[in-house]
Amino acid sequence: MTKTLLVTGGAGYIGSHVVVELVRAGYCPVIVDNFCNSSPRAIQRVEHLVGQAIPVVRADVRDSTAMLRVFKDAQDSGQPISGVIHLAGLKAVGESVTKPLTYYENNVYGTVKLLDAMDQAGVASIVFSSSATIYGAPEHLPYTEGHRVSPVNPYGHSKAICEQVLKDWSICGGGRRAVALRYFNPIGADHSGLIGEDPRGVPNNLFPYITQVAVGRRQYLTLHGNDYKTPDGTGVRDYIHVTDLAVGHVRAVEFTQNQQGFTAVNLGTGQGTSVLQLVEAFEKATGQQILCKIGPRRQGDIAGAWADVSLARELLGWKAQRTITEMCADGWRWQSMNPEGYGQEV
Repeated sequence: MTKTLLVTGGAGYIGSHVVVELVRAGYCPVIVDNFCNSSPRAIQRVEHLVGQAIPVVRADVRDSTAMLRVFKDAQDSGQPISGVIHLAGLKAVGESVTKPLTYYENNVYGTVKLLDAMDQAGVASIVFSSSATIYGAPEHLPYTEGHRVSPVNPYGHSKAICEQVLKDWSICGGGRRAVALRYFNPIGADHSGLIGEDPRGVPNNLFPYITQVAVGRRQYLTLHGNDYKTPDGTGVRDYIHVTDLAVGHVRAVEFTQNQQGFTAVNLGTGQGTSVLQLVEAFEKATGQQILCKIGPRRQGDIAGAWADVSLARELLGWKAQRTITEMCADGWRWQSMNPEGYGQEV
């Protein structure tokens, strides 16, 4: 089996780290990205990190003609694509509430069109970027993969629908196999500080908000509620180093080589950390002080969410290795070295 893999959304935050870990594991990634929420500079940084050029195609997974050309070109070059890591999609929960059709069109339709192109190209293996948001309010904690799927926003619904599409696709025969990786809360950056999270506009996630306050781009961090039934009143989440998450994708690719059908796996640490605990860890790891102000709860937020990660250990032989301190230090290294991120060139 060839070790050439297509990585959709490979220029994004998670995608760039996945590409680095794929190369380190001996794979040959080919990136497809439309750069709607990413920068070509990230790929240049990745190439510098791994010491080799990475093939990149500027295209949208919804463009069937372009996707079929990617598969054909790889075949013609003598390095046919053996599998896909599908990371392309929109991921802002708040935006999904105001633009639900955009999310269904990008995330669901994009996945359907990608699978169709894979079928036409004879590619039967996919690792899918899913999310713990599909679980919704917890019936029990930690979340196991058997937890009820009951998302509470269009983003979560789009991921849950994609998982159902993958289940139905994978039982059609032909050796089809799909792994859905249900991410918890990726933070941090590659230890080099060359690549990291660079959200456009106001960050949708907590950690880049913290780093932007630390670097002076924002005045303070708003805590969305401090009256939850948690140890300090702030929300508790399962934060995972993005490099650990990226390694999880490599393990998932290896897993697909020996299984068929559909499998869903949580990727997290199995430990909960509150907002205030994360801020405290960041201040301790970096020496930067983060000014916090209390704001109202956000609609749809829950008190706590963390993963049961036993299935990832059992099936993928994977376990998160990096601590909250390392996540904070690496994330700050990226932000302090790149106070404006990659810039806005496209």
